[in-house]
Amino acid sequence: MLELKSKKYVKENKINFEKNNIHVADIDDSELYKRTFDAPTWIHFGAGNLFKGFHCAIVQRLIEQKLSDKGVIVVEPFDYEIIEKAYKPYDNLSLQVTMCADGSIKSNVISSITESIAADSTDKTAWERLKLIFTAPSLQIVTLSITEKGYDLKTISGSFKPDVLKEFDEGITRPVGAMTKLTALMYERYKNNKPPIALVSTDNFSHNGDKLKNAVATVANEWKLRKHVDQEFVDYLSDNKKVSFPWSMIDKITPYPSQKVKQRLDKMGFVGTQITKTSKNSVIALFVNTEEAQYLVIEDAFPNGRPTLEKVGVYFCDRSTVDKVEKMKVCTCLNPLHSALAIFGCILGFTSISDEMKDEDLVKLISKIGYDEGMPVVVDPGIIKPFDFINEVINVRFPNPNIPDTPQRIATDTSQKLSIRFGETIKLYLKRPDLDINSLVFIPLTIAGWCRYLIARDDSDNPLILSPDPLMSHLRTSLADVRLGHPESSEGKLTAILSNEKIFGINLYTAGLGKKIEKYFKEMLIGKEAVRKTLKKYLGT
Repeated sequence: MLELKSKKYVKENKINFEKNNIHVADIDDSELYKRTFDAPTWIHFGAGNLFKGFHCAIVQRLIEQKLSDKGVIVVEPFDYEIIEKAYKPYDNLSLQVTMCADGSIKSNVISSITESIAADSTDKTAWERLKLIFTAPSLQIVTLSITEKGYDLKTISGSFKPDVLKEFDEGITRPVGAMTKLTALMYERYKNNKPPIALVSTDNFSHNGDKLKNAVATVANEWKLRKHVDQEFVDYLSDNKKVSFPWSMIDKITPYPSQKVKQRLDKMGFVGTQITKTSKNSVIALFVNTEEAQYLVIEDAFPNGRPTLEKVGVYFCDRSTVDKVEKMKVCTCLNPLHSALAIFGCILGFTSISDEMKDEDLVKLISKIGYDEGMPVVVDPGIIKPFDFINEVINVRFPNPNIPDTPQRIATDTSQKLSIRFGETIKLYLKRPDLDINSLVFIPLTIAGWCRYLIARDDSDNPLILSPDPLMSHLRTSLADVRLGHPESSEGKLTAILSNEKIFGINLYTAGLGKKIEKYFKEMLIGKEAVRKTLKKYLGT
């Protein structure tokens, strides 16, 4: 029998774990906990699968290689059940299962997490502990992986969300949102001698450091207007010698926990492998399954120092290089391809990304988006070669049958992703005289596919369950009267969506693509199998 019931148990049963090819590191857990508790250096917001599959694993490597004697503290600002169900029962241990393309797996017990905290400002014990952590002069890094929507303070119309306005009015004592919680904790740091720190977004969108900085600054300024904080606090946050907001690019596919992995663990005699969905729809388990490939590129701007992460595979560089890498990945070589597979995979009835990579039309579609339409705007960042990167994505990473990723997972929050994954490329086509916006076919075809997805019918005219999206009710209202088999019903229905700069980062009609997208959309509404036929028509397959 194998369990993650405590660090002591795992240490005592190390031989049994390693008989099952599960690596257990030789770490003095009690000393690691004490050192980190007394003088924390790294705290992370977002306790989901990306953190479990990447951040805490690189901290583990630092510890194992004697490059650090501190662990990492994880905080969940939104879904507190993750802490209660995926961390506390297992003494903050996690099992990282790396799914290799050749069918083999590598498993490691991750013991680098020393504390897990639900960032509930109404929980006095938890909140006071967080305040204590943030006042520690030793704290060097706050990282975040809370998805794009975690940074948004405004509605689709550009006004502040009602709950955010309420937080602005009520002040810093009981923050609810991730950005207000972070800003309130930074206020505690400011009040305790203003020690320097780096706040590092590791979420998948361009210029993530700026988005984080703008959100924190907005909260601080709104609180200053209401006299909850003073101007000096705003100045502290804007002084990059005190508080930096480095840009970063992170890349590692960490799907929901897989039933296949659970079954493999069960056969080993592992206890507690159940996969759980929280009331807020987080899918969690004691294990995380992930791919082998991983990239983390960070602007080297750490005013209070940092661990030697470059020794465990992290790239440090200047802001310009991060910009090139993230645009390469987020706008061209991976994320747009993922979104295209998500959109059409859902409509065409796929439940696996790797199965989609056996479909000639879909492989050709993402190749056209990446190599033909995206690559002309990519600038070689120097540290990672764009063609090598996209070749690995299309030929190794996406087809990996061992990765249990689904188009339904990738389709989550698509409205929050389109401005980066497609909008940035469209802007560059408009900006550069050597590129012709009218030559774009497959990016607008994919946007039309997303609009077709929103009518909630698959290509066989069966009901389609749509993935969660914060704008779903708004988007569905715009398309309420559009019906499959009646392309004329789409007349004028896309205007509000395609002209919305908050969704695409640009008005697609002004860009010259609105009418083209409307045309593709109508073709996909002709009847059953119209989406497949439209793909074949433009792909020439």
